[in-house]
Amino acid sequence: MTLRHLKIFVAVCEAGTVTAAGEKLYIAQPSVSLAISELEDYYGIKLFDRIAKRLHITEAGKHFLQYATHIVNLFEDMEKEVKNFDAIGVIRIGASITIGNYLLPGYVLAFKQMYPQMEAKVIIDNSDKIQQYVLSNRIDIGLIEGIVHNSYLVEHKFREDNLVMICANQHAFAKQKKIELSQLSKECFILRESGSAGREIFDSIMMAHGLEISPSWESISTQAIVRAVKENLGVSVLPYLLVKDSLERQEISKFEIEGIEFKRNFSAIHHRNKFLTESAKDFLALCK
Repeated sequence: MTLRHLKIFVAVCEAGTVTAAGEKLYIAQPSVSLAISELEDYYGIKLFDRIAKRLHITEAGKHFLQYATHIVNLFEDMEKEVKNFDAIGVIRIGASITIGNYLLPGYVLAFKQMYPQMEAKVIIDNSDKIQQYVLSNRIDIGLIEGIVHNSYLVEHKFREDNLVMICANQHAFAKQKKIELSQLSKECFILRESGSAGREIFDSIMMAHGLEISPSWESISTQAIVRAVKENLGVSVLPYLLVKDSLERQEISKFEIEGIEFKRNFSAIHHRNKFLTESAKDFLALCK
């Protein structure tokens, strides 16, 4: 098998069709189909199911794609670094919303002081998306909250954090400060979207205590959630760092649930097959 076969396979997976992959690579469609067939024959596996003239990647194909993507990207990284070692220096970083808002700017500033010629490209998204970006080699290092879901990811925990329950100042919970879990059953909840680490932790803890929460509102915007809570449209749970200013300004109130704490870890992650440059290792060290 050659690198060309792997590039064609990755292109088909990304483009969705043999025709689109051929156009992307400037290769005739029969040559693309032949390369896929040769891969399947060589490894003795079925990479795609061909149903109704459409390709559907198999479980074996998904597993193979993990390796193929990183072999192709590693080769491209080598080409770029070796050919342009003195001219190109880029580190691609992804961070969850909490980390991106409050911690990442300081890390990037410290990194730029160490490597003034390096360019830092940053993506801010929820933790689930950041993990996917690391797996697909869209970024080199991810900084996430909560749980790592894929065995291909190497995790370096670097800080603890906690979530806080919040409500409007005129809400009954604001005066009680600490409530029983059963009191939440009749509340309207305004929560982050599925895929955010805070939402995942909150849902799992609630389910472990026998309470399934169905939110009235879901939002990717922390500001929208805080404003809705401030207007007494419901209660929420958010990272302390994201609501610290609003609490200090007494725009909203926080309360606790008897016997329950919402703690989590911040972690730096990278693909286990990723070649980390010295600068990338130094960035990881800064986070730790």
